[in-house]
Amino acid sequence: MTFVYISSAALFGLIIYFLISSLRLKKAVSGLTQEQFIEGYRKAQLVDVREPKEFEGGHILGARNIPSSQMRQRYKEIRADKPVYLYCQNSARSARTALFLKKKGYNQIYQLQGGFRQWTGKIRTK
Repeated sequence: MTFVYISSAALFGLIIYFLISSLRLKKAVSGLTQEQFIEGYRKAQLVDVREPKEFEGGHILGARNIPSSQMRQRYKEIRADKPVYLYCQNSARSARTALFLKKKGYNQIYQLQGGFRQWTGKIRTK
């Protein structure tokens, strides 16, 4: 019987953790549809947070590559006074990057919903 209580408490704790994480993410980043993303990304800093090999395989025209794995060392390359448009393959890495940038004082952070995987606009390959 105590196993059931312990399991229930662990499950409840996980649910609370994911709810809090979700709320933090919503405060840090605004998710944009592809159409909304296209409307604003030319006036913003477009950052692809995927790894270099992914970036070279194809990226949104005008994007610069600052991998999420290098963000702690390179975030100052991104201006805090201009909107930041982030994307990755499917939105997970860009969401984590948005939380990091928010902690560093960035306020205008936007993310492509669905990530590059669902992008149908213009791309460039190296």
